[in-house]
Amino acid sequence: MFDVDWMGRLAREVLRERLPALIAEACAWSVGLSDRPHHERRRGRLRATGGTNGDRIARGQALSGEEDGRLDLGDARPGSFRDVLNAVDPDGVVYADRFDREVIEPFVLATCVLAADRARVTRRAEWAELLDDLGEDGRDLVGVVRAGEWEASLRTEAEHLVLAALADVPLLEVEAEGLPLSLVRAAEAMTREAAAPPPAAPPEEDPAASGAVFLARAALAELDEPVPPTQADRVLSALLAEGIEPEELPAVLPHLPLAPGTADAVLTLLDAGR
Repeated sequence: MFDVDWMGRLAREVLRERLPALIAEACAWSVGLSDRPHHERRRGRLRATGGTNGDRIARGQALSGEEDGRLDLGDARPGSFRDVLNAVDPDGVVYADRFDREVIEPFVLATCVLAADRARVTRRAEWAELLDDLGEDGRDLVGVVRAGEWEASLRTEAEHLVLAALADVPLLEVEAEGLPLSLVRAAEAMTREAAAPPPAAPPEEDPAASGAVFLARAALAELDEPVPPTQADRVLSALLAEGIEPEELPAVLPHLPLAPGTADAVLTLLDAGR
């Protein structure tokens, strides 16, 4: 009998292999949270409390409030990583939602792509049958992952793994652990920005690519502009879903409303999927 869930199990195996990297990314993401102004919602209104998250931690006060937070995070120890995840940022967004969007989602997508790449090398027969079932040709691994819908369950498992490791750890300790990697990430971002061309006039469109550019801009209409590198996976998925061919992307990306580094991130994901 054909094992219909073998790819899902393989993705979970790869996720557990990458758990140290996931924990490191979570710690790096947390750096600076203690220095941000603390906000809470009272009777439906968002307000600043006049201090930072770190100030409240020093006084033994909880960061999360009664009107915000996610039920799945439960009661949090004041000053813990779980506590800050259940707090709100200055825009009223729960930090846990930001963490999912900025860390969990791109990490899980990359993990699924790695699992797919491993599968097409080590399980050729099952891989061929899987592609046939999904109606994919296998050239676009991101597209295969999206079609297989392995990300949703893997995101939940990734969240559980992070919470199992960090939930009750004091935020200040998590920040300290993540500082070295956060400096590396900041340096990488600065390098990408320095390598990017200056924000001069938009480049002239290749007449042959003008139709693709029009379709690409329409595909990104629902994303905030300029689209940041953290949403590179959404950009790539939207463009491929719109019918933009992978070989067209290098010529199309410079004409789109992307933040510095986003185009490079999209091309990196594209290369990983080949």
